[in-house]
Amino acid sequence: MSPAEPTHADRRGGHPAGASTGIRFDDRPLLVFWETTTACDLACRHCRACAESEPRPGELTTDEGRALIDELAAVGRPRPILVLTGGDCLKRPDLLDLVSHAEDRGVPVALAPSVTPLLEDETLRQVRAHGVTTASLSLDGAGPATHDAVRGIPGHFDRTAEAIARLRRHGFTVQVNTTVMAANLEELADIAVLLHGLVVDIWEVFFLITTGRGVDVAETTPSQNEDVCEFLVDASRYGFTVRTVEAPFFRRVSAERRHRSARGGPLYGRLHHRLVTQLGEPTAPVRAPSAATRDGKGIVFVAADGDIYPSGFMPLRLGNVRVDGLLDVYRTHPTLLAIRAASFNGPCGVCTYAERCGGSRARALAATGDSLASDPGCLIVGASHAIAG
Repeated sequence: MSPAEPTHADRRGGHPAGASTGIRFDDRPLLVFWETTTACDLACRHCRACAESEPRPGELTTDEGRALIDELAAVGRPRPILVLTGGDCLKRPDLLDLVSHAEDRGVPVALAPSVTPLLEDETLRQVRAHGVTTASLSLDGAGPATHDAVRGIPGHFDRTAEAIARLRRHGFTVQVNTTVMAANLEELADIAVLLHGLVVDIWEVFFLITTGRGVDVAETTPSQNEDVCEFLVDASRYGFTVRTVEAPFFRRVSAERRHRSARGGPLYGRLHHRLVTQLGEPTAPVRAPSAATRDGKGIVFVAADGDIYPSGFMPLRLGNVRVDGLLDVYRTHPTLLAIRAASFNGPCGVCTYAERCGGSRARALAATGDSLASDPGCLIVGASHAIAG
């Protein structure tokens, strides 16, 4: 996601395509995620947000939302990209007011709506007219059996495919988000083939963190993560950009692949074979961004009640926009300073890729209670612990 032409990142986090790895993001984040409401008509098994049908008391008001936009506008260019998430951002009755205000103040906005009857043509037309050019939808299976089970609504897979086509008709840059879990590991190649056929622009792949409803869904192992990352490098050669969330080690794998062939295990072999069998050998270059963002570095999250977190997957409260300046918290909070300085404990702290990758801070916090610990989802960390043991 480049500041010049933002491409959307999902409510749960994301990475900017085309940005330089040398950017430190000390002064301002690249992406500000605002959970505009907890209200959502879905109840997805893995979602970090414990959404419900109606908004909770205490959500930021329209005036407070405008004030947040004004703060982002005041930093000058390049301004952070404001990603309106939820819950379902379409459940905010003042959504058009907010995007109009952002347009007037020169703050780029992207949307992360849910696929419900609210995602209708007239709403998309009006949002597009106010300068919103990018939107993301979630798709977690190659067919109804897996996706509908995750979303909890029969027929949701077909409606999602229709919504992707609708977004394209309205001229949006379309991003599709997929959460990697045991239930869909073997389907990832088929999902890539599906997205290729739907002509999506970006595939953002989320590596599960056990927060919210996700505590009941099994995470993938470090070796599976490595195989998936190797596969995603291959998938990025079929016409869409591939990014990851809570898997910054994808940047390590992508960088290594410039100098070596793939070296994944059996899972990688199966995914690669299925991809090439269906789409043929790739002819395009790798499209995998290398911007060194992570939780609290280039990314910050504002919850529906104004609480500030390093990211949507990292429940470490830093302040509240009602009483603290968002940018002041981002620039000065000791934990974020340590994260941006790559001051990590254990293998992540001494890794050659500490700056480029740095591990998932959310996974480290969930696994150990220490946001600066090493990321247990990384194969290198697991190997280091095995040697030490």
